[in-house]
Amino acid sequence: MDSMHITGVRTVSIPVNNQDDALRFYRRLGFAVLRDAPTPNGRWIELAPGSGNVILTLEPADPDVHRGSIGIRFTSDDVDAAHAAMLAEGIDVDEILRWPGVSAMFAFRDPDGNAFSITGTDPGTEQGAGERIAS
Repeated sequence: MDSMHITGVRTVSIPVNNQDDALRFYRRLGFAVLRDAPTPNGRWIELAPGSGNVILTLEPADPDVHRGSIGIRFTSDDVDAAHAAMLAEGIDVDEILRWPGVSAMFAFRDPDGNAFSITGTDPGTEQGAGERIAS
């Protein structure tokens, strides 16, 4: 099997009903805002506590997703190669998403239907991964 190019866990996704309320809550806990970019369904908000080893994303809740489901994203040094390798292995993968200011990413499912994502390590903007934006 070829390398899947998975290098770590990048984000844990938290579904929220109101991104502004959730953002205020996590900022009160001391989380720093790393990224806040518009997406087709709201905003892509990345937060990190202290050292920022793991990033939380506050995403609009999807009514089709069971409450309490948390998304886990693995990092990849080559999203396109990881996608191609998973397709070659017959893994259930979605198309690669590419949004301005956000790392390329795609979803995949394990044999039990658990969903995960692979995301790149560089969003392709002047704000690199782990770099805090003005509060």
